[in-house]
Amino acid sequence: MATMVSRAPINPTHKPITTTTSSIWDQSKAKFPLHRRQFRISASSSSIQGGTSEGKTTSLPRPLTSTDLTGLPSEGSRIRVAYQGVPGAYSESAAEKAYPNCEAVPCEQFETAFEAVERWLVDRAVLPIENSLGGSIHRNYDLLLRHRLHIVGEVKLAIRHCLLANHGVKIEHLKRVLSHPQALAQCENTLTRLGIVREAVDDTAGAAKHVALHQLDDTGAVASAAAAKIYGLNLLQQDIQDYSDNVTRFLMLAREPIIPRTDRPFKTSIVFSLDEGPGMLFKALAVFAMRQINLTKIESRPLQRQALPAHNESTNGTPGSFPYLFYVDFQASMADQRAQNALSHLKEFATFLSVLGSYPEDVTI
Repeated sequence: MATMVSRAPINPTHKPITTTTSSIWDQSKAKFPLHRRQFRISASSSSIQGGTSEGKTTSLPRPLTSTDLTGLPSEGSRIRVAYQGVPGAYSESAAEKAYPNCEAVPCEQFETAFEAVERWLVDRAVLPIENSLGGSIHRNYDLLLRHRLHIVGEVKLAIRHCLLANHGVKIEHLKRVLSHPQALAQCENTLTRLGIVREAVDDTAGAAKHVALHQLDDTGAVASAAAAKIYGLNLLQQDIQDYSDNVTRFLMLAREPIIPRTDRPFKTSIVFSLDEGPGMLFKALAVFAMRQINLTKIESRPLQRQALPAHNESTNGTPGSFPYLFYVDFQASMADQRAQNALSHLKEFATFLSVLGSYPEDVTI
C-alpha cells in the first residue's frame, strides 16, 4: 500500500509562506537524475533590429539562467509567467493565452522555469508537456517529480510553423534551416521537397534570433510568425507543417494547488508505480474503468536504480525496485467522489502514488 505524505513547504525568497490545504492530492514528489541532449546557439543577447517599418532597434529580455535566480523583484501587479525559450517562442504565446496581459519571463532551460516559480521570482510557469505529432516532452515529466509545483491548468496551442529568412533572401538561396528538432520533424515533407539541410538547435525562436543577429543569407529558420515580426525576418512560407492538426499541450504550474470544482470539466494528473506481476497494470487501470472515469493519457517512464529519494519512507518496498512509473491523466475533478474512491482503491496496491494536480480542462481546441 502506498502512503501519501504531506509536501514540505517552499521557503519564499521575497514573500511569506501562505497556508495550503492538506488533502490527498497535496503530496510530496520523487526526484530523478535527469539527462537531456542540448542543441545550443552561440549568439549574444544584445538588442537587434525589430520588425517595424521604422526599423527601430528593439531590446529584448535576456532569458533567465540558473545563475540569475538570486532575487529578481516582482514589479507591479501583473502576473509574472515563466516560459522556456526567447521572445517569439511558442511557449510565450501559450503563456499569454493562459494568462492574458501577463509579464512573460523567458528562461534558458525548463528547469530554470521550475526554479523561478519555487523561489518566488515569478508567479507561474507555462511549459509544454506533449505534442499531437511529436509526442511527450519527457524532460518535463521528470521535472514534475523533481520539483514541488502543482499543475493548476492546461492550455492547448495550435502550432503553425513558418519558414523565415532575412529580407532579400529567397527560398532558392537557402542551403540550411535551423529550428528545434521537433519543429524540423514536423515539417519534414516540406523541407525534404525544398532540399534544405536541417540543423537542430535549442528552440524555434532562438533559431530566428540567430539568423537575424548574424544576417545570414543562406540560412533560414522554422519558427512562428510572431518570431518573424520580433526579429525583423521575412516570412517566406506559412503553415509548412506536414499536418494541420499540430497542437501542443502546455501545463500551467504554481506553488499552490487550486481548489478542485465540479461545475466545469476538470482533469487530474497522477503518477504511480506498481509491483511487478501479471495483470498489475490492468488492475490499476480498472479502478478508473469500474467508476466510469475516462483516461485521456497514459505514459510510462523507466526508472533507474535510485528513482525515488531514499528519504521518502512513504513507499512500501525498496525505492527503485520497480521498473516503471506510470503517468495518467483522467477526466474528473478531485472534488468528485468517484475520483477520490478510485485513488483510495489504487493506493491499496500501488507502491508509490502522487497527484500532480487537479485543474480545469482546456476545451478550446
